[in-house]
Amino acid sequence: MEITLKIFLIIISLGLITAVLLQKGKSAGISGAISGGAEHLFGKTKARGLDLFLSRLTMVLAGLFIVLSVMVAYVVK
Repeated sequence: MEITLKIFLIIISLGLITAVLLQKGKSAGISGAISGGAEHLFGKTKARGLDLFLSRLTMVLAGLFIVLSVMVAYVVK
């Protein structure tokens, strides 16, 4: 059981790293740092396509990573 959970944890962590690295940056240089937050907050454009999929995938994988980490910690204790 312990080894199986650790293998799943490694697979989920590699998937999480990949999903995060595939996402676009939220700002584009110094001009994005100054005005990008306001445009992102008040802008009418919403994430679509690959950006939306990667964002949701990251949230799901992060949740699975936390749950599996707690389970591994409980089993190994």
